[in-house]
Amino acid sequence: MIWVILFVVLLLAAVLSFVIVIVKLAVWLVKGCKSISRGKLFIKIRWNGLVFGGSVLIMGILIGISQAAASTPLIKDENGRELKGSIAELTEVTLNGRKEWISIRGRDSRNPILLFLAGGPGGSQLAAVRHDLSRLEEHFVVVGWEQPGSGKSYNAINRDSLTPEIYVEDGNALTQYLLSRFSRDKIYLAGESWGSALGIFLAGKYPQDYYAFIGTGQMVDFLETEKQDYDKAMEIAVSRNDTDKVKKLEENGKPPYFGEEVTWKSAEYLNYLSAYMGSNPAIQNNGYHTFRDLFSSEYGLIDKLNYIRGIIDTFNHVYPQLYEIDLRQDYRKIDVPVYFFLGRHDINAPVELVEEYYDLLKAPSKEIVWFEHSGHSPWINEGDKFVEELVKIKEIQ
Repeated sequence: MIWVILFVVLLLAAVLSFVIVIVKLAVWLVKGCKSISRGKLFIKIRWNGLVFGGSVLIMGILIGISQAAASTPLIKDENGRELKGSIAELTEVTLNGRKEWISIRGRDSRNPILLFLAGGPGGSQLAAVRHDLSRLEEHFVVVGWEQPGSGKSYNAINRDSLTPEIYVEDGNALTQYLLSRFSRDKIYLAGESWGSALGIFLAGKYPQDYYAFIGTGQMVDFLETEKQDYDKAMEIAVSRNDTDKVKKLEENGKPPYFGEEVTWKSAEYLNYLSAYMGSNPAIQNNGYHTFRDLFSSEYGLIDKLNYIRGIIDTFNHVYPQLYEIDLRQDYRKIDVPVYFFLGRHDINAPVELVEEYYDLLKAPSKEIVWFEHSGHSPWINEGDKFVEELVKIKEIQ
């Protein structure tokens, strides 16, 4: 937070001094260049120019320091010292030639590895997982991945080149990195929302690398999901006599969406559904903690900007490429145990589609675990139970 405050103060100083210089120059030109000599004019604007230049310089230095200082907090013992045998690091790795970031956290580096795939595409959840699933660190080495086009990995690839296949390639490369670095045969794989589909892609293609896959807020058929979400939002808006929302939804029309406004058009109904779930008293611990996460230590000033850009730009580019995907058709057989952690009140990713997929799916073992007080994000809504169920899976395996 301190980096942001300092940056904003310096930015205001730079803007104000720049405006003062422009105004003084404009006055000089309007009144006539002969009304005051250039030398006297220079003296009048010199101080403001110095403030502007100094502010810009310090802002640049501040950005560099904030980026270099970005880190994940140490895991400490009861005496406030770094816990012996723990691991807590924020690391840049090269995956298929692309520089991407991961966090690795665990109270015992010998524990099984769990790779957590964030939602999106374009979402960054390094800080969110650390905050909301901290108990996982007692049982696993938890790896968070800034996927290409998100947060700290926003510039890992040109946006126009980003495809679902890139995520699979880089997810596999990251898995191989983790297996090699920690000398493991397999790891656990978990994903939420978009990450739940990515997890199926990885487990389906590289089953030999994973003990089990756990999907939550499970996506199945992307286009059908968007259509149902739109219809649900319209139904709620009509029942509430929310004429403004009805009008906006009608103006946008039903998905699929393409072009430059995919994110904004999708947000009209997705945010509406999230707010609706947020008002449901049956759902515990509602909502995301975006500002808490955004101002966490993992992100420097540029990362904070890219945190937002990923949600907007990367989603806009990648999501239309997912419309053709239907797990019920494309991934009927997965050669690893599969678990779906579903929120009973999820209206973002329709659970009926997951149940249909579950019935069709062939896997060594499979199970639906219901979270009775959750919406789209059981890992947030019922974090303790989420951890407990994951530990059960570890003990089975």
